[in-house]
Amino acid sequence: MFEKESTTRSPARPAVVQRRGVERRRAILDSAEALLAERGYEAATLKAIGERAGIPVASVYHYFSDRHQVDAELLQRHMAELDVLIGAELEATGPQTLSDTADAVINPSLAYFRRHPGCTALWFKGRREPLVELVRAFDKAQAERLWRLLVERGLIPADVPLLAMELAFEIGNRLFDVAFRRSPDGDDATVDESRRVVTAYLETYASDARRRG
Repeated sequence: MFEKESTTRSPARPAVVQRRGVERRRAILDSAEALLAERGYEAATLKAIGERAGIPVASVYHYFSDRHQVDAELLQRHMAELDVLIGAELEATGPQTLSDTADAVINPSLAYFRRHPGCTALWFKGRREPLVELVRAFDKAQAERLWRLLVERGLIPADVPLLAMELAFEIGNRLFDVAFRRSPDGDDATVDESRRVVTAYLETYASDARRRG
């Protein structure tokens, strides 16, 4: 008698399957980034992203339920990088004035947006609620970090409400929106005005503290 040769194949190792999934997910995000940078927000549909990545759109849905999920994950990836850059700039410059502090946040942010137009498209043009919430959460976290730094350095009194710093970030974010609407690279004149407006606003609290002192 002859033993029947098995025609079944051993299942792929979980690690191989997992790695393939990670690679495909990254390819989808990278393709979305490229389309956003080259053709703008509206052109980066899930179908176009799949075609760019060389992945059937049905397979794209296996990793992302819709376009908004792709946008959100891509924006979070950018935010993680920007958070590190802002932190490094604040640590490196050791700002001594409110103007220095504004520059330490604005300069790396502006440079990052200019290097990553895909991020700019999501940040300012992807006005869907999940992305708006992500931007608000990012600004709130940055505002709290900056508030603590300014209080520690004695640049603002400790009784300045955190809300004031959150509003300063909201103002800066709105003016950056205007700057990137006026120019794809961010209008320099508008960015300079954002420096003046944010610094002047925070100076009102420092001035109040000096008058009370």
